[in-house]
Amino acid sequence: MRRLHPDLLAALPPTVQRPAYDRGRLASGIVHLGIGAFVRAHLAVAVERALEQHPQDRRWGIVGVSMRQADTFDALAPQAGLYTLAVRDAASDGTPRQRLQVIGCVRELLVAPREPQAVIDRIAAPEAAIVSLTITEKGYHASGEGSAVDLIVRGLALRRARGLAGLTLLSLDNLPSNGRRLRERVLARVAEAGAAVREPEGFADWIDARCSFPCSMVDRIVPRTTLSDVQAVSTSLGAHDAWPVLAEPFTDWAVEDRFVAGRPAFDPMLVRVVPEAAPWEQVKLRLVNGAHSQIAYLGAMARWPTVDAAIAQGVLAAHIEALLRDEVEPTLGALAGWERNAYRDALMQRWRNPALAHRCQQIAMDGSQKIPQRWVAPLRERLAAGLPVTRMALGVAAWLHYLRGRDEAGEAYAIDDPLAAALRSLPVEGEPELAAQALLAFEPVFGPQAGHPELTARVAAHLRALRGQGVAATLAAMAR
Repeated sequence: MRRLHPDLLAALPPTVQRPAYDRGRLASGIVHLGIGAFVRAHLAVAVERALEQHPQDRRWGIVGVSMRQADTFDALAPQAGLYTLAVRDAASDGTPRQRLQVIGCVRELLVAPREPQAVIDRIAAPEAAIVSLTITEKGYHASGEGSAVDLIVRGLALRRARGLAGLTLLSLDNLPSNGRRLRERVLARVAEAGAAVREPEGFADWIDARCSFPCSMVDRIVPRTTLSDVQAVSTSLGAHDAWPVLAEPFTDWAVEDRFVAGRPAFDPMLVRVVPEAAPWEQVKLRLVNGAHSQIAYLGAMARWPTVDAAIAQGVLAAHIEALLRDEVEPTLGALAGWERNAYRDALMQRWRNPALAHRCQQIAMDGSQKIPQRWVAPLRERLAAGLPVTRMALGVAAWLHYLRGRDEAGEAYAIDDPLAAALRSLPVEGEPELAAQALLAFEPVFGPQAGHPELTARVAAHLRALRGQGVAATLAAMAR
């Protein structure tokens, strides 16, 4: 089977969507650091739509930079940057289905450790307008030579030396206030680098005056591509794609409208361009991620292995829908363009998608890092207002029950968490009241305040039910 390549686009099956613009005339307006599967399933897709709808605006080709390994380069460079997006879900009768689209806006690939100067040169090129990043949280802590932040600083220094305009520096990582965090790291690197960037006084002021750091929120499930996925997509294409990406149909991207050097004409069906991203971050953290964690802990304990298998249980689906509607949504303010009922229905539909096979144990990882962002603030807000936290408390109890390290059938699993040792020291199998008190007093997760008496009582009661009756029976009792 021949390799996917621009020469083969015309021969692809008619059901496969392909670039409808002249790829050869694209400028490199976007330099993306961290060209993994996730960004290829959202930013690149939004750029592709903009290029299709506005083919006269050819500024927005993407230079994709791998920050550590050459695997993406090795897969996509022989394909001239082309790859396939496979959007997967199921029909109403449960039959799997997929829609294939060949994405063409990635026009160049680089590997930062091999050619750092080439990356700096692309950032400093006159046509560059946006530097975007998906480098994970660890990438923001790494600021030494060759890191993403270092490459940005050196690229900006070269732009300044050449008398060029500033850039938009756009974080797409799943971090609260990601734009502000990126700005802090860039300015810290400027201070650290000093003479290394060979810039006179005022470089930090130049960055603040000429560059922007919009915050953004991205929500799309992008499962890991397996060898069987590669084979299946390639067979459907009639051409070998070495690294397609998979995604659910749902996509939601909210980005602040602070682009100092222009941006693609994003389709509002794919991108919300908003004054502030923070409210949308809260929507995602509290509704999507918060409920996801509850599904994960309850599902893992009950041996419902994936999210779709868990949400197929009527008692769990009813609980999650009530959790969202009655306890979590009231903690969120009104947002223009956001319809709560439709959003909730879309979430439930997303979680029922069998094509993603999102494992509960995978979502259950790193609870000590996720729960502070997802559960703690809405819990505190409702307790302070004297409002019920019955269903939120079940999530806390489910995590506590999960921390014992074995499911309802007695099968053991590892607690995959950066604070696993400290969590193991808690009396997770002690008396429910003592176990609940100890967990809620665990400051790295719940902060310095002692556990609220009502929350402690609720968590203890749920824990007792989970131990004695199991997940399904506990959920059924809540529904009565």
